[in-house]
Amino acid sequence: MTARIFQRPKNAMQSGRARTGDWLLEFAPAEARHPDPLMGWSGSGDTQVQVVLKFASAEDAQAYATKHGIDAHFTPTPPRRLKLQSYADNFR
Repeated sequence: MTARIFQRPKNAMQSGRARTGDWLLEFAPAEARHPDPLMGWSGSGDTQVQVVLKFASAEDAQAYATKHGIDAHFTPTPPRRLKLQSYADNFR
């Protein structure tokens, strides 16, 4: 069972930084999705994809993964780059 540990990035539609401080452990899909013959919806028998665990720090998430034998890949958070711009720059 493989998983990845990452921090949720800020959504492009949000201006605040709510819910971006949590570290998430998300499982990788174990089997491919296939269309349902009756409705046409895509589905799978893998229920681990629906599980997302939240942790306060990356160390807590890694400790949980090693304790339960989960092969977790750590994805570091990219640094924040601020684009400093004054309001007057919009009219130049």
